[in-house]
Amino acid sequence: MRAPLLNLLLITGLAGASLAQAQTATPPQTAAVSPDAIKQREQELEAARARQKSAEEAQAKLKAEITALGQDRTQLNQQLIDTAANVRSVETKIDEAEARLRNLNGREQQMRASLDSRRADIVEVLAALQRAGRRTPPALLVRPEDALQSLRTAMLLGAVVPELRGRAEAIAGELGELVALRKNIATERDQLALDRDRVRNDQSRLTALVDERQRQQAAREKDLDAENSRAILLSKQVGDLQGLITKMEQDLQSAAKAAEKAAEAAKQAEAKAAASANTGVKSGPAAFKDRSRTAPAIAFASTKGLLPLPVNGNKIRDFGGSDGVGGVQKGISLATKPGSQVTTPCDGWVVYAGPFRSYGQLLILNAGGGYHVLIAGMERISVNIGQFVLTGEPVATMGSTSQVASILATNASQPVLYVEFRKDGTPIDPGPWWAANEGEKVRG
Repeated sequence: MRAPLLNLLLITGLAGASLAQAQTATPPQTAAVSPDAIKQREQELEAARARQKSAEEAQAKLKAEITALGQDRTQLNQQLIDTAANVRSVETKIDEAEARLRNLNGREQQMRASLDSRRADIVEVLAALQRAGRRTPPALLVRPEDALQSLRTAMLLGAVVPELRGRAEAIAGELGELVALRKNIATERDQLALDRDRVRNDQSRLTALVDERQRQQAAREKDLDAENSRAILLSKQVGDLQGLITKMEQDLQSAAKAAEKAAEAAKQAEAKAAASANTGVKSGPAAFKDRSRTAPAIAFASTKGLLPLPVNGNKIRDFGGSDGVGGVQKGISLATKPGSQVTTPCDGWVVYAGPFRSYGQLLILNAGGGYHVLIAGMERISVNIGQFVLTGEPVATMGSTSQVASILATNASQPVLYVEFRKDGTPIDPGPWWAANEGEKVRG
């Protein structure tokens, strides 16, 4: 039985680990490096140099593009938002591909287990195939693809006796499914590798664009560092979020200006909304396409059903539910992947950006009309107090673990973003504001 059993193991690929161990156990023989090996190493070195040159050229091209943008704020905003959208889109594709791969790998393991459980049957069919062919099946049986081809050929030639044909067909069916699974897995892995390369390139581009945006912002705000330091000091003097918002907008020059602009913009937006209502014109997503705007496209109250989530992730806590520490959740919590890109869900002015209490890094936007949007749990924030940001603009990056204390208490294994909407100081349910497709993403 040893010879047929070995054939079976070769068919299903289950003997791979054993063969690898046997090869490892054999002491390697010392030999001089062959000319072919030297040539291969030279080729690998040349390929590495080519990749390095390509990366350098890409960096130089990106630097030239950003320099060409100059002080054109509209183009810079467009590039920032488009690139951030690309990053988040590819992040979503990677998540979906990884989920498909997990399913495919699980199915492959089931198929292998099924074939392994039918060893005796497969041995008998192989033995019959060997006798009918009057010779041992070729070395092609090392792979499931070759085993499948041999079985099909034998059946077509009538080499398998009638009583074994049904069993051979069943085995061929399972092998065929295993072969198809392997092809799907290889395709998914190739696409996943391409997507990961793409997201790395887009992230590099985004980092350069953000740096340029902040360089321009710093040039406009000469006392930026002092303002930021004062903001951190003020944040330590208050005990709650509403106190922080009030303190910032009263005592900090940049935040106070931002609040003033937000109030003016709210009045203009309300007047515009009233005029639109009289003429029957409705505001919609198209209003956000103007990248040169320096005030919200439409009043925050009118953006219900239009806003994108600030990060790709799964909702783990909803508004009004338990916050994990005996209280009520005042916002939503989204579990994300490490390093995920965070973008603004709405237009608004930054009135706070920095660490605060148990929230980790905290970003507060004044969206006008008495509305504030709070985003917490990031590892790094890339905007400054007083800065006006557009919907979809990159503003922060997630770390590798959760930064919010209430989430840490649940032993969360991945970073979590907390999002809270407030109207006149009172937390409100953000659910009605999210775009319909965003609600589907975070369901459950």
